[in-house]
Amino acid sequence: MNRTITYHIDRPSAGLRVEQYLRRRGYSYQNLTQLKKMPESIRINGVWSYMRTPLEAEDTLTVHIQETESSPNIPPSRLPLDIVYEDEDILVVNKPAGMPVHPSLNNYRNSLASALMYYYQEQGQAFVFRCTNRLDRDTSGLTVIAKHMVSSSILSGMGARHEITREYLAVVRGSVSPAEGTIDVPIGRAGTSLIERRPDFENGLPAVTHYRVIEERNGHSLVSVVLETGRTHQIRVHMKSIGHPLIGDYLYNPDMEFITRQALHSHRLAFRHPITAAWLEFTAPLPEDMQRPLYTQLPLCQHP
Repeated sequence: MNRTITYHIDRPSAGLRVEQYLRRRGYSYQNLTQLKKMPESIRINGVWSYMRTPLEAEDTLTVHIQETESSPNIPPSRLPLDIVYEDEDILVVNKPAGMPVHPSLNNYRNSLASALMYYYQEQGQAFVFRCTNRLDRDTSGLTVIAKHMVSSSILSGMGARHEITREYLAVVRGSVSPAEGTIDVPIGRAGTSLIERRPDFENGLPAVTHYRVIEERNGHSLVSVVLETGRTHQIRVHMKSIGHPLIGDYLYNPDMEFITRQALHSHRLAFRHPITAAWLEFTAPLPEDMQRPLYTQLPLCQHP
């Protein structure tokens, strides 16, 4: 993946060294180290320059990112992709339920990473898979992928500073009361399990979730959930902690009458573009399988 980024130096930035200026733009120390190894990656007014070169007002600084190798151990697979947005720096995908983000022992060729590897291989481009907001295999919806090392670093920093709004939709049984609130409950591992999580006020990591009931129909509630932190299984654990676990959740609430996966969808993402700083906002509609519990009383399987 090749990307050239251009910066026009203003007067307040005059006197800064290139490395100082780029650090202020969100580049990591690792980014700077990698750029130093790339041929003529830094140019000032078209002239190859060093990281320690001071900048002057009205200079044009160009950064040439050259990534020639793809992620190892990700087999390309021709799979359907619902690309919501793409530019030179980021990619936003509406991931279907049942598709893991990364390859694993039992899901080696059906991952989002494999689908994107094939997509870029067909274009003759090297591709390093860098997913910013990872989703569980059975969680559907929007996820952001950085297309190069700099956008990845900046997006990671934005996520750590809670500058990316992530709104999910969840379906739970019954009427949630109160209809709006904040769940501030630390989360830790459940015993020796590598997967399962539980509320843990002694050793857990801080976790904060804001929720709001959007609609109640057919004995279920459609809930909007906004994450302030991003712990493993945070929404699933937090909603269960207030007595309203997600339906279809094999791990925390195996209620499979209407849906056979956790009823959770990454509905909205909003953030500033990591390179241009333009405000971006994306939404993905509620999938059909999550509409079913709200709008029909017929279960997936008739029970004797």
